[in-house]
Amino acid sequence: MRVLLQRTAAAEVWIDGTQFSSTKAGLLLLHGTHQDDREDFCGILADKAVNLRIFEDREGKMNLSALDVNAEVMIVSQFTLYADTRKGRRPGFSEAMEPSRAEELYNRFVELVRASELKVATGQFGASMEVKLTNSGPVTILLEHEE
Repeated sequence: MRVLLQRTAAAEVWIDGTQFSSTKAGLLLLHGTHQDDREDFCGILADKAVNLRIFEDREGKMNLSALDVNAEVMIVSQFTLYADTRKGRRPGFSEAMEPSRAEELYNRFVELVRASELKVATGQFGASMEVKLTNSGPVTILLEHEE
């Protein structure tokens, strides 16, 4: 399982020209599942995402978590995190989990982040979305959990 975490000043998801969801300062979490991922990986990465100390304290050091700063969180499913680009010019996605099971794990991940009591917004699983964000820092970190 992979979560591409970005610290944001704001984030929005647009579907068919209409704003679907938005967040203020906090995190954008792009969530991708590998065909071998299990439900327990969701808890490990949800905990890591909300507790990772990537927000600045009064001295300008990244020493505070999303929980510490009461960040807002946008979570968007992103199967392309498992793109295989080793051969040719067209990415392959054979390592990504099939959609119905991936949606279950995505929903579980969202549920676990929501349990942190942070404000959580989402994209729409399987939809073609425009994701707009203002990356703060910039801070972008890839979180992974594999067997």
